Amino acid sequence: MPTHFSHDRDLIIYEPALLRDIAWASQRRLSTTGSIAGSTLTIDAGSFTDAAIAPGHTALVDAVTLEIVSIDSPTTATVSLIRADTGGPAVPPLNATGVPVEVHDFSPQRAIVHRQILAMLGLDAQGESEGEDNFGIDETAITNPRALTRLECLGTLHLIYAGAAAPGRAGHAIDHRVAMYQGCYRAERESVVAMIDTDNDGIAEATRRPNAFTLTRA
Repeated sequence: MPTHFSHDRDLIIYEPALLRDIAWASQRRLSTTGSIAGSTLTIDAGSFTDAAIAPGHTALVDAVTLEIVSIDSPTTATVSLIRADTGGPAVPPLNATGVPVEVHDFSPQRAIVHRQILAMLGLDAQGESEGEDNFGIDETAITNPRALTRLECLGTLHLIYAGAAAPGRAGHAIDHRVAMYQGCYRAERESVVAMIDTDNDGIAEATRRPNAFTLTRA
């Protein structure tokens, strides 16, 4: 499985209403009810672990998007209002009881963009660096992966909204976002620099820009 430069919580920083507006474009991992006390979310049915929910996912709790900080048991998780820094403490939302809880996932879209970025950098996905059709250096050679978080987010949001703009479902707001994120993705590709460790010594010897291709909707 590929890794990513971003998580769903990073997408919410750019689009706070993403889950409220087009959750139908995602994978719904969990739909139940639950309660919040401090930073603890307890669900009434279902299982976080069975649904493969992990830190970095987001939960729509009573129409408020929360970041999942940790999974503490099959039915409890530590949640937070979206933090500026994932290393910071959880920011507790308001307490609530018996409210709707949904967890949606945009990892398929992020995986597509992740692989496109790697291809533009001339790198393989982790664990796929063998074979004559591959580049021979995988993504573990990138020494500054967080520098690519914004790029992956912008490309993913473009892909999400481009898919949502299918005939019969598009509106002016969605069409505007398709064009906006396409432009932002293109501009970010031209400015971001990936530092590459080509000989596995822990020191970057090369820099590359992922500016070879553009995202288009099939």
